[in-house]
Amino acid sequence: MRKEGFTLIELIIVIVILGILAAFAVPKFAGFTKDAKVSAIQGVAGSIRSAASIVHAKWLAQGGGDNVTMSDGTTVNVDDNGYPTASSDGISEAINLDGADKIFDQDNGTFEYDNKTDCSVTYNNSTNPPTITVNDSGCQ
Repeated sequence: MRKEGFTLIELIIVIVILGILAAFAVPKFAGFTKDAKVSAIQGVAGSIRSAASIVHAKWLAQGGGDNVTMSDGTTVNVDDNGYPTASSDGISEAINLDGADKIFDQDNGTFEYDNKTDCSVTYNNSTNPPTITVNDSGCQ
């Protein structure tokens, strides 16, 4: 007589082996969310640096002024040094940052990821050149 299927012991051994493998695999994948958010906030910081440099170069090329018109027709307000202001019509216009998971606080030029102040980029144009500070300590 031919027996088909698995015995209960064989099934239990396979479940135990899968459980052990899962115990090692889950912690490795659990940290990917934080890494992704840190990378996203670093990407926003890079975009801000690039946009500020491009706006400043365009401001120099046009000979000064209170604003710069970008190639897509967007008008970016600039400070006395030709860098985008830390406002919604300044640096936010320059990088075209939008989306529900990114919040811009125009009082202090801070971009927050997932509305977390401890996972943010702060653009400060009160210095020449502007400073861009990344706080990724609370990205989770």
